[in-house]
Amino acid sequence: MSLNVHIEREETDILILGSGGAGLFAALHAQQTAPAGTRITLAVKGLIGKCGCTRMVQGGYNVALGGGDTVERHFMDTINGGKWLPNQDMAWRLCEQAVVRITELENEIGCFFDRNADGTLHQKAFAGQTADRTVHKGDLTGIEIISRLMEHVLARPIQKLQEHRAIGLVPTPDGASLSGVLFIDMRTGRFRFVRAKCVMMGTGGGPTMYKYHTPSGDKTMDGLAMALRVGLPLRDMEMVQFHPTGLLAGDHTRMTGTVLEEGLRGAGGQLLNARGERFMFDYDSRGERATRDVVSRGIYAEMRKNNNPEQVGMFISMGHLGPENVRKKFAGMVKRCADCGFDLAAGKVEVVPTAHYFMGGVVVDPDTRTAMEGLYVAGEDAGGAHGSNRLGGNGVANSTVFGGVAGDVMGMDVRRMGLREPDEHILAAEVERAIHPLTRKPGHVQSLRHKLQEAMWEDVGVMRTGAGLERGQRRVAEIQAELMDTGVDPSNLAFNLTWHDWLNVASLTEISAVIARAGELRENSRGAHFREDFPEPGDMESSYFTLAQMRGGELTLTREDVQFTIVRPGETILPESEPETLLAAE
Repeated sequence: MSLNVHIEREETDILILGSGGAGLFAALHAQQTAPAGTRITLAVKGLIGKCGCTRMVQGGYNVALGGGDTVERHFMDTINGGKWLPNQDMAWRLCEQAVVRITELENEIGCFFDRNADGTLHQKAFAGQTADRTVHKGDLTGIEIISRLMEHVLARPIQKLQEHRAIGLVPTPDGASLSGVLFIDMRTGRFRFVRAKCVMMGTGGGPTMYKYHTPSGDKTMDGLAMALRVGLPLRDMEMVQFHPTGLLAGDHTRMTGTVLEEGLRGAGGQLLNARGERFMFDYDSRGERATRDVVSRGIYAEMRKNNNPEQVGMFISMGHLGPENVRKKFAGMVKRCADCGFDLAAGKVEVVPTAHYFMGGVVVDPDTRTAMEGLYVAGEDAGGAHGSNRLGGNGVANSTVFGGVAGDVMGMDVRRMGLREPDEHILAAEVERAIHPLTRKPGHVQSLRHKLQEAMWEDVGVMRTGAGLERGQRRVAEIQAELMDTGVDPSNLAFNLTWHDWLNVASLTEISAVIARAGELRENSRGAHFREDFPEPGDMESSYFTLAQMRGGELTLTREDVQFTIVRPGETILPESEPETLLAAE
């Protein structure tokens, strides 16, 4: 090694990476199902309850609770929304267990959700769904869920490693099992290797490699980058979901890209072009209530038609619904827009498609197990449940459902597992990779992140072409090479944010390269992935998903057939007597 590096070593039984909905639920469920005395450790890049994506959820939680709605209907909406690419067993588990989990959130965790006058949970319409299904707490649902989960976790004897950045999954020498995880203690800059019998990865996705993005800047695909380096297969990596209505507040504020949630359009919000005209019905018969991928492309197409240099995006208008009504129903967003100088309740707010969610992820089974014994993955790090497009409201349901599943499964599996010895060569290689920038002349890391965001937005964004994807790959490779020549001042590693910025860009470029490669391989248009040179969706019966894997230091991409384990394209599991939609006609 180039520097004198000491690695502190610890042991635990169950190690959980991430403190979003998946991580916190996994910790609580593992404690309930594991044998007495099981050591559970929760490690998080920031502070528990104060970071991650679940906290930022505005819209709500999809769950079929009656009024004609059923798990079967929720499942069919999920499959149709995902354009027949989801792992159907995972999608069914999501829809079925959401009913269990929402009851747990209310009755055991203590969440307070909005209710109707008769005391039932209020549910609203989200795009792409055929029922009012989304449970919520105003438009601040994520804060309610995370705050209550945090209280439970902090009150329990769960070890907390806060401000610990996971930088490497370390397998056993034969590569078949996971030994543990290598961390940087951000408070000191020291390395810590934690061996564990079971490890759950729930670090969240966070496609912040795009110019406009909704997650906080510390969400940088670290989990998927670690999984890629250790040789795990990743699926659907071309599927980046753009939320159609990201706030466009200018380069001077980090509020740009923040989501104006789907409930605005579900409630009747209108999208207007530069001439003040509604345009979404030119792209889809559902208008503003079409799925996120369709609305994002509609806005992007209108942006390309616009010749006004002073206007980048399109506008969302809510005033026709009554300003006071909007202020009451969407208080959080009204205030957020007001903080940026916009009047959401009575005026128009400029919006732009913003990178929001990553459907791709590690290949897992419905019990969250991976191809590597001892490693479980839940939440946005896991691929399969959403296929090519996630329905709004299915994200936080996915995290909490599969976080709980992972906790239950680990609590049982830990009984038959022991601690495993690490591959010391891989451990040393991960340390060497992390200290690489400390051995180079300091440079400007943030400028490289901005270059990456421009490249991905322009060439691997909302609408793609083969030529653009090839160009995007070249640009990403150039940024990776430049990053390797860019150093960081090593004089003080405690809270050395430039060092962590470097590691952030390293993760983002690794995954950006995979996104572009997978997008090039998929020569049709499905859900979030739209190829202007291949605009047709292809034969649904012959649906495939892309599979990316690092083998011998080389990235390989293949196609795998979708298994229609529950329902085939053109069919439904709903009874013949069921109406197509339960939503009131507009």
